[in-house]
Amino acid sequence: MGEERKVASMSRTNAKEIALGGVFAALAVVIMCLGGLIPIATFVCPMICMLMLQLICRLCGNRIGWAWYGCVAILSSLLGPDKEAAAVFVFLGYYPIIKPKMDRLPLRWLWKAVYFNGAVLLLYQILIRIFGMEQLAAEYRQLGAALTAVLLAVGNVVFFLLDRVLSRLGRRRKRRG
Repeated sequence: MGEERKVASMSRTNAKEIALGGVFAALAVVIMCLGGLIPIATFVCPMICMLMLQLICRLCGNRIGWAWYGCVAILSSLLGPDKEAAAVFVFLGYYPIIKPKMDRLPLRWLWKAVYFNGAVLLLYQILIRIFGMEQLAAEYRQLGAALTAVLLAVGNVVFFLLDRVLSRLGRRRKRRG
């Protein structure tokens, strides 16, 4: 009898976590679909979704977090009007899940910079060369090499600020729990 109660309790908890993940996934897809309205939202919407993913990982665990990430990545790629924002989320959106492991590495800032810059460079190479988004290539040619490097440097600064926000939110959550 006690074992049945334990199993029933586990299934209710899992169902609650799955339902919570589903509701947050729907909200994240809506946020990603709003990315086409404002030009800067191409980068802001994926960051908001990464903050939501950290919340999902804290409340429901990494297993639900990976499922949530996959669901949001697929649905925002299919439904979102801004394909660049969806691609940014696909390539960088799982960062809150791997961040705790990266924080334990020696020279973690170096590894995080390699991760971010590698993901961004690979992302834009795939968007331009494989998916034929020539308007992106034209946009970066028009900016020139110097401004493109500045844009990448600003992206690094924003990524490390996001990393810091994720760290602070993670610590705050641990103190409460």
